[in-house]
Amino acid sequence: MKQVIIILIFFLVHHTIFAQHEHHMENDTIPSAKMKHTGHDTMMNHSMHQMSSHSFSRNLPMNRNGSGTSWLPDASPMYMIIKSKGATNWMLHGNIFLRYTNTDIFKNGSRGSNKVDAPNWIMAMVNHKVGNSGLLNATAMLSADRLTEGGNGYPLLFQSGETFKGQPLVDRQHPHDLFSALSIGYTHMVNKNVDVFGYFGYPGEPALGAPAFMHRVSSMNNPDAPLGHHWQDATHITFGVATLGVRYKNLKLEGSSFTGREPDEERYGFDKLRFDSYSYRISYNASKNWAFQFSQGFINAPEVLEPGIDVKRTTASVLYAATGRNNSHYNAALVWGYNDKGAGHREHSVLLEDNHQFGKNAMYSRYEFVQKSAEELNLEDQLGHETFNVHVFSLGYNRTILENKFIGFAVGAKGTINFPDKKLKPLYGDLPIGGQIYLQLRPALHRM
Repeated sequence: MKQVIIILIFFLVHHTIFAQHEHHMENDTIPSAKMKHTGHDTMMNHSMHQMSSHSFSRNLPMNRNGSGTSWLPDASPMYMIIKSKGATNWMLHGNIFLRYTNTDIFKNGSRGSNKVDAPNWIMAMVNHKVGNSGLLNATAMLSADRLTEGGNGYPLLFQSGETFKGQPLVDRQHPHDLFSALSIGYTHMVNKNVDVFGYFGYPGEPALGAPAFMHRVSSMNNPDAPLGHHWQDATHITFGVATLGVRYKNLKLEGSSFTGREPDEERYGFDKLRFDSYSYRISYNASKNWAFQFSQGFINAPEVLEPGIDVKRTTASVLYAATGRNNSHYNAALVWGYNDKGAGHREHSVLLEDNHQFGKNAMYSRYEFVQKSAEELNLEDQLGHETFNVHVFSLGYNRTILENKFIGFAVGAKGTINFPDKKLKPLYGDLPIGGQIYLQLRPALHRM
């Protein structure tokens, strides 16, 4: 526990220093309230909104786009390629890592592994204004994980969820499907402050949870999925989603009907439409720097190896973004997820992550607390039906070595310290330490 406290103190000091740094830079370099209501500023904002708007509102900035229909803070930077022609905007973004990872460098336990792999995804979107009030959006997201990771994904201590060859994946992150999103949405603007919208995805993402980890700027330089993925945002690939929502100013209420079953092992096809689950989400952006959400999902038998076991998932999140001088920015996320499978199976997860981009350099970190059951870790035969507390802290550095107006190329490294529950130490070791080095390819920062 002492080690965990030390790591948390380090994280909070790191977070505070960089957040204060960005706050001062923002105050020094971004037009303040003195400029906010000038004619020039109004014309500039009008021009920006005409050029590019949010995917589900003609009166919100594109920067607010998260995964599915979720919201990021308006101050979030956009790493994407954007082309506009008339009433149509085209956007392309994604992330590709080529890396070597080792989850237990010093062989502290028996559950570690190493691999050369390449987690990846790419997304294309198109927004088209229809008449004076309509907005049409279409999105396609693809991933070649099945080719670059194999069927059993990549090594990640304490990760769990989904299957390969009929067996649960444990200490590994599953690969994502080739078709990770194919969706269409339509928004009708009632007036400047009110929108109503509909969304359909096959696959898509229901109104449940914070923006998925690969779409959060706070995790953009981190190649690993969160350990709380299946507590927080695993529904970002769902084969069958229908969502209806309404926005009033910076408040949004939406509800979804969707397929509860998680994707199967066949990563190239389309799973069965079921529409046997539902969710709701309340989102509120208090200012350009903050985005809040609370959501609940009532999920029908998500795991293929647990037929008949439903999950009530509750999540809440706070996202922060600030910009500064020379295209620097600071982004952070606090995400809580809770799975309730019934008596004896109620488990929490907490994630705190940040990314500080300054010039060509970036520092990022992630702290996670996850409660994992013996069943989740495939250890019920050895350890019975207990639940274990796991703490993990990661710290990484990333440097852009080549960038033009479209593409950025970077190198990075990350170290991870794992703090297993004492009953897991005979298997995982007292303090397994992981590390990775990587090359990263992504779109360059879009400059308005």
